Amino acid sequence: MKNIDQAKAAREKAYAPYSNYRVGAALELNNGEFVHGANIENASFGLSNCAERSAIYSAYSQGYKKNDFKSLTIIANHKKPVSPCGACRQVMYELLPEGCEIILANIKGDQIKFSKEELLPYGFNFEEINIESS
Repeated sequence: MKNIDQAKAAREKAYAPYSNYRVGAALELNNGEFVHGANIENASFGLSNCAERSAIYSAYSQGYKKNDFKSLTIIANHKKPVSPCGACRQVMYELLPEGCEIILANIKGDQIKFSKEELLPYGFNFEEINIESS
């Protein structure tokens, strides 16, 4: 599967000297191209960034928008398909389009497919925030 191969290639770009837990994400565009993301660790652990957020933020930084995305594949060396953290689930909920397929995988070949709504059923986006003026 091309998505899995792309996610594996992204994983090779990880910077994980502290945990040695390398994660790759491949964001597939509607035009068939991919934007890679890898986890990037930092000695100040809170400043680390996950692979899926790296891919999504990179795509937006390159000028792509929500409707340009087809799927997101995330892979790691894990016993079961890797699961995104809560912060990544919220970012995916807001920045990926409805119907965008999210594939969670491990390097053994196991995979599960979800939608962003299944991963974060009560996520929110800007349109749903009720900002009252005082």
